[in-house]
Amino acid sequence: MPMIRDIYANGLQAGRPVISFEFFPPKTEQGERTLIERTIPALLETGPDYCSVTYGAGGGTRDKTLRIVDSIQREHRLTAVAHLTCVNSTREEVAELLRQIAALGVQNVLALRGDPPGGGEFSATPGGFEYSSQLVRFIRAQGGFCIGVAGFPEGHIACKEGKHADWRHLKEKVDAGADFILTQLFFDNTDFFEFRDHVTGKLGINVPLIPGIISILSATQIRRFTSLCGARVPAPLAAKLDLLGKDDAAVAEFGIEYAARQCEELLRAGVPGLHFYTLNKSASTVRIVNELGLGKAGAVGDVSGGGAGYST
Repeated sequence: MPMIRDIYANGLQAGRPVISFEFFPPKTEQGERTLIERTIPALLETGPDYCSVTYGAGGGTRDKTLRIVDSIQREHRLTAVAHLTCVNSTREEVAELLRQIAALGVQNVLALRGDPPGGGEFSATPGGFEYSSQLVRFIRAQGGFCIGVAGFPEGHIACKEGKHADWRHLKEKVDAGADFILTQLFFDNTDFFEFRDHVTGKLGINVPLIPGIISILSATQIRRFTSLCGARVPAPLAAKLDLLGKDDAAVAEFGIEYAARQCEELLRAGVPGLHFYTLNKSASTVRIVNELGLGKAGAVGDVSGGGAGYST
């Protein structure tokens, strides 16, 4: 399977944005089967370039994450990125996990600080890592991996010093060896553009910076997500969600329209790709990718041979 950095280089050469999807390990065996046997095949119809699989709070889904990543690569021949966090792991345990990941033929990881189980303040594990930049440097020293990191257009919710301090921490992660950046979800493109201009223009970050997009499925759900991650819901969007209320079908339809217009503006601004947080669902993401005219266009991942109102 190709390295993610090569996928983006190939996409740039081909003049085509890279499309990627994110999944989380389901809690049940039936949910896992549905993801592997139904959701992913439906999304594969759009011709994505790669996907990523999250790592639960506290590392509680480690085995599931690896099993799903392995299944995606073996059964669907789609490049997969395994998330990896600092939580509840010593350096020796991370080294062993990296050996397991490599043994599966997985070459791409997303290095994150991670969230402690049950919420609360993050505390470094004795013998482990306090910052994701330390984890990136450790992975880079092992060799053989392409490393992604997370970026936060509005600043990380836990960074009390503000977004500019958080963006400097992103520079530290890139300097430590990160190859690409996937951003947290956001709903106002002006936040992303300010972020991009600052980290590329003022901080000198020059690795692919990919916006993370979510299609709203329900007002209640998205408000819960944003309260946890600190993403802002712009006033016009909040008003529309209030108007639609608990009509989840109408909210989902509006979510598709909103995300599609958001993506159009981002693509016009030259982003190297789009990373969709699918919530383990296929319908909305498939419609957005197809509406953008990117579906079934031919993935760029195989490198072996060859608007108004949405920026408030």
